[in-house]
Amino acid sequence: MIYDVIIKKAALKNAVKMPQNMQAKLALLIDDLRDQGPVLPSWPNFSGIGKNYYHCHLGHKWVACWQWENEAITIEVYYAGSRENAPY
Repeated sequence: MIYDVIIKKAALKNAVKMPQNMQAKLALLIDDLRDQGPVLPSWPNFSGIGKNYYHCHLGHKWVACWQWENEAITIEVYYAGSRENAPY
């Protein structure tokens, strides 16, 4: 199954501030979300952070957070940026 991945404006705005290698990892994460779905245990520090909410580390200081409603084909990346400002 191929999922639709939507990236919120705020996540894009923060992603521009990330180092290029972290932006590249975010792009890989988005590809994996699209191809494999919202549950990605192979990503570093992947975990659920609430009902239908997930996160993983892109690097030591960088994370991405997304949400997915059960049975939906849309995944929404609502945060990408520093761990310090992560909404969890």
